[in-house]
Amino acid sequence: MPERMDVQVTAGAEGDLGALTDIYNHYVRETAVTFDIDPITPDERRPWLLSHPEDGPHRLLVARPADGGPIMGYATSSPFRPKAAYATSVETSIYLAPGAGGRGVGTLLYAALFEALASEDVHRAYAGVTLPNEASVRIHERFGFRQVGLYQEVGRKFGEYHDVVWLEKRLD
Repeated sequence: MPERMDVQVTAGAEGDLGALTDIYNHYVRETAVTFDIDPITPDERRPWLLSHPEDGPHRLLVARPADGGPIMGYATSSPFRPKAAYATSVETSIYLAPGAGGRGVGTLLYAALFEALASEDVHRAYAGVTLPNEASVRIHERFGFRQVGLYQEVGRKFGEYHDVVWLEKRLD
């Protein structure tokens, strides 16, 4: 993998769908990071991609080597809840390709995401992190998130119950 300075962050596009789905499915199959149980196909993932345009509060950013290599990860800001009163809140997340962690890619993605959100009508960002996941909690805290809740044993995956910590960041 290239060093951090050789990484380019851009808006996600239709041509990224296969790689984005592969990254997500890694976490579905191998971890409790997501509570999805069954891998999804790119066609099933397409509505998610299309719900993140290049502008507005709901973004999808991808990181790839500047030389055009494979996607190293992505960050999103998505609707927090479907009701209209929640429109100024987003839920954020980061997923890195296997082997891309520890290189600053997540930091680049979140920095670009929050820079893009700075000009949007967004008041709060939330992140739900399945525990244990020290790296995810650490990056969220580095970006100013603080814990606002803990759902204990809220999900069961791979025969074990998992807690989810909820983190909040003020954006305006």
